[in-house]
Amino acid sequence: MTVRARPQLDCWQGVIRRYAEHLPVSNVTPIITLNEGNTPLIPAQNFVEAIGGNFQLFLKYEALNPTCSFKDRGMTVAVSKARERGAEIVICASTGNTSASAAAYAARAKMKCVVLLPHGKIAQGKLAQALMYGATTIAVKGNFDEALRIVRELGESGKVEVVNSINPVRIEGQKTAAFEICDQLGDAPDFHFLPVGNAGNITAYWKGYKEYHAAEKSDTLPRMFGFQAAGAAPIVDGHPVANPHTVASAIRIGNPASWEGARNAIAESDGYINKVTDEEIIAAYRLIARTEGIFVEPACAAPLAGIANCVRDGMVPEGSLVAATMTGHGLKDPETAISAAGFSPTVVEPTREAVERVLGL
Repeated sequence: MTVRARPQLDCWQGVIRRYAEHLPVSNVTPIITLNEGNTPLIPAQNFVEAIGGNFQLFLKYEALNPTCSFKDRGMTVAVSKARERGAEIVICASTGNTSASAAAYAARAKMKCVVLLPHGKIAQGKLAQALMYGATTIAVKGNFDEALRIVRELGESGKVEVVNSINPVRIEGQKTAAFEICDQLGDAPDFHFLPVGNAGNITAYWKGYKEYHAAEKSDTLPRMFGFQAAGAAPIVDGHPVANPHTVASAIRIGNPASWEGARNAIAESDGYINKVTDEEIIAAYRLIARTEGIFVEPACAAPLAGIANCVRDGMVPEGSLVAATMTGHGLKDPETAISAAGFSPTVVEPTREAVERVLGL
């Protein structure tokens, strides 16, 4: 029997191999990857026109990562480093996306994964992922912040490796999205809009932009604009929120782990942070789908609503180059999508005439 040589893939092989020189890895780090990264930067001029703007908007569509969210960028580094240190169990608290990503990468690494989720407060698409990837899934009768407290305590025992964004290598992986945007645009944008929940992403993007600028791989730095949901806006309000509430479950967090990093990103970039209501989130959620054909999870609509408000308030100059991060796929939360759509399928008899009556033909 002829033994075929292992193919040498001349294609994208994940963020660690692409950006190793900017990451805390070495030639002894086992690379645990699902070929994450290299996500599209999609122009969204129909949306800009719909909100009355006059600038260029590009959406970093992180929904096309392997587990359909941006978390995969940090998780490839976190699980690779955990494997390098000889860890056998990874653990996280999650509103959904982190649990899906941790479970997938742990499966890839042949490691055990434990996820703590707020009971009854996680979108079904995300729960399905954690279960299918085989994670030990524990529903805590409390919110995300209480689940994270337990995870922190377990991490201090030394028996498990915590892969939440309190683990600094998670931020290292997530910063690669900023590198990609600069590579795709040829420079940094003028503004970068993001949703803010646990605040790791805005911290990571700013770190990435600064590092690329320092390495002379980009000429400029963006202003970082973050948006929280009105019912879960601890950074905007200036104090932790004991019982955060919002339709955008991914940012339903009352005491962000990367609070300081977010504040620094905003201050250093001459940026801005504010909050948007659930009504504004749902309106932007529908608008981006119906003007651009882009389906995102509700948290992504927070910065889109923020862009609309900034246009209204004259905060985005004409001709600006704007990027916004779409953190996860709309199929993560099908219940909210069906509810927000505003209509249901029309049921008819199986005849051409019945369909024509619905169409008014």
